[in-house]
Amino acid sequence: MRNLVSVNVLLGALLIFALGVTVPARTDAASSRARDLGVPFPGTPGEFNAITDVKGVEVGQTTLIRGEAGSAPPPIRTGVTIVHPLGKNGLDAVASGFTVVNGTGEFTGTRMIDETGLLIGPIALTGTANIPTVAQALMDWASRPGYLPKDLVFSHFLPVVGETLDGRLNDIFQHPMQQGDVFVALNGASSGAVAEGNVGGGTGMQAYQFKGGIGTASRVVHVEGHTYTVGVLLQANNGRRADLRIAGVPIGEEVRDLMPEPGSGDREGPAQRTKNSLLVLIATDAPLQIHQLTRLARRAVLGVGRDGSTAGSMSGEFALAFSTTNTTPLQGDPPARQPISDLDGAQLDALFEATVQATEEAIVNQLVASNTMIGVGGYKVYGLPHDRLIQILKSHGRLAAARP
Repeated sequence: MRNLVSVNVLLGALLIFALGVTVPARTDAASSRARDLGVPFPGTPGEFNAITDVKGVEVGQTTLIRGEAGSAPPPIRTGVTIVHPLGKNGLDAVASGFTVVNGTGEFTGTRMIDETGLLIGPIALTGTANIPTVAQALMDWASRPGYLPKDLVFSHFLPVVGETLDGRLNDIFQHPMQQGDVFVALNGASSGAVAEGNVGGGTGMQAYQFKGGIGTASRVVHVEGHTYTVGVLLQANNGRRADLRIAGVPIGEEVRDLMPEPGSGDREGPAQRTKNSLLVLIATDAPLQIHQLTRLARRAVLGVGRDGSTAGSMSGEFALAFSTTNTTPLQGDPPARQPISDLDGAQLDALFEATVQATEEAIVNQLVASNTMIGVGGYKVYGLPHDRLIQILKSHGRLAAARP
């Protein structure tokens, strides 16, 4: 049981109210996670089993839920999730690597990461139609007094915004996201527990034809006298039901009902729709070099594969990894550091394995946390039924002791 730290969010909401902007609806941290239900996973998680277990990383989210099914105008089900690699006040660039699993999607600012290996400022995950608003908000936020000088914003900063399409549950043509909504997530970001499921950028998403959204997990590894943490946060809007596997068990084959129910105006059945996407963010405190972070990002696909996804033809799937200890000041000399050698297979292998494990668990966490939702035209997506998941795992001998 976890509650989202809310003090900073409240302050941000009061600021937005003062400016005369609509305060978005919010969803607190999910009441259940996969381990709470007895889903077994390998590896050792950090304190919060979240990307924020990597020291310095902060997460903020704004959730917009307005209107009822059949209402006019159509309902809003969208939001934005912000990840600050070095916290809200971090001014340094972090070493980063980016990989494309399947490129039918958009992740702005990543061409600069490919070219320089540097990530400056926050990362945003949101719905497809929100990209222009979110990107502009990041630019304006970065150029505020006391953060980055405007000449550095113009010459070094590119907003990094990833999207997945929430058009079935959310009316993307209303353009509900406002700059103030993004500022609430940016300013309200915190360390500690992270809300999952129908929150932030994951509000209107679906995964494996269940309700999907934001998921996170972490791993702590001890190798050759070093202790490192790897944290993953992802926005899931991918996968076919028949392919879903949890803890090695073919859940999708055994839960064949509770398929998405078409809304008015849908021209094809949900089973035929393949346009979906997945965004994976990987943080680590290991002093990895730029090319090693690209290698780390590639391992996300192995964790996704454990849950059954095949990265369909029209599924835009991307992974971005960054190191919080390999940093470069935008002004002044970079600190001395001892990066991990490419010849040190033991340390790299431990980090690769941690990434795979945390990605696998984060996908299951977002499924467990997400609740049934009705969107545009009455389109309905069901949450993963916890009782049936437990029963199926138990019947296959894969149920661990549930956490109290």
